Amino acid sequence: MRIFEIAAFAVRGLTANKMRSGLTTLGILIGVASVIMLIAVGNGASSAVEQSISGLGTNILTISPQRAQPGGTAKPLTAADAAALVGPDSPDVKYASPVVSAQATAAYGDTTHDVGQFIGSDPQYFSTTNSAVASGNLFSANDVQQARKVVVIGSTVATQLFPGTDPVGKPMLVNNIPFTVVGVLAAKGSSGLQDADDVAVAPLTTTQNALTGYGSLTQIVVQAQSADALPNAQAQVTTILNGRHKVTDTADYRILSQDQLLTARTATTETFTVLLASVAAISLLVGGIGITNIMLVTVTERIREIGIRKAVGAPRSSILGQFLIEATLLSLFGGFLGVAAGVIGSQFTIAGIQPVIVPSSVLLAFAVSALIGLFFGSYPASRAAKLRPIEALRHE
Repeated sequence: MRIFEIAAFAVRGLTANKMRSGLTTLGILIGVASVIMLIAVGNGASSAVEQSISGLGTNILTISPQRAQPGGTAKPLTAADAAALVGPDSPDVKYASPVVSAQATAAYGDTTHDVGQFIGSDPQYFSTTNSAVASGNLFSANDVQQARKVVVIGSTVATQLFPGTDPVGKPMLVNNIPFTVVGVLAAKGSSGLQDADDVAVAPLTTTQNALTGYGSLTQIVVQAQSADALPNAQAQVTTILNGRHKVTDTADYRILSQDQLLTARTATTETFTVLLASVAAISLLVGGIGITNIMLVTVTERIREIGIRKAVGAPRSSILGQFLIEATLLSLFGGFLGVAAGVIGSQFTIAGIQPVIVPSSVLLAFAVSALIGLFFGSYPASRAAKLRPIEALRHE
């Protein structure tokens, strides 16, 4: 029997029970759509992280305190450390900004907002982190020296506390301590993992006096003269800090460049992407098991039809081919609908992340759906092909 005739029998068999075929297709649809969307979400998260980190510039070093090894002592990072990094011994270092972070709840009138990042630093922090002012002004070096209670807020904080109002010049309570808003930063956008605009920056001395105390710095953010000078700047910073902290073995601080930070973040998001895709792939497996069950039921219901066809001369290969084609068509149709659902669903923002479609994931999910049809349909098809005509015709 020619392939087109076998395919026609297969299509006729599928359309004979549309409800059953539809339920089987649904399992494959969900599996394929889940794989495409979750991989797209993971890829979107990676892109957002890369964009967020790259937005800080390619010539940035971040220095953080690190616990000492057993038996050793760790010195805190201080503002004096940051000041020592800029000078004749470090010609490739442009700025070094001390940074402290505090947990802060801001309030204006009856409105309160938990600020994602409340930072204390110096005026160079804004240029180092590529933070531009949208309205008002940044605080000055004199504000730092005088420990004035002024603050520059991100667009999210401005929207939450001052909806429809210009915040510049307005009073704002931070943990019940009065500050004056002197500027609003230009929006940077959300990475899906952290809102870069949910931030407030105040003078370092003010933040230490009012909120954090004079302990270790949270970070020192270093800006090299250029991206090409970054390796030299890192070497110079390491030499200076080793001398100041009297490091003999393991340093009590760590230095991360933007490339290292990006690599670490990307590796994390890729791991979660693989995990999510693996979970979604289980849906495809469940859909394949559904195909096996449905095809076994179909074979049982059509035993007499199989017996009649074999009795009039239909070869085993045509019976085998018919049921394999039925199973494959079910999975292909479900795969096609799953691709459409996955692509459409990826056009919407999910948990603050804009999914980014990976073409290879679409092709892979569709190809796997076809293979699932062949694999899980092979047993029912083989069972149908092995039926003896006389036994099939006697079946009630």
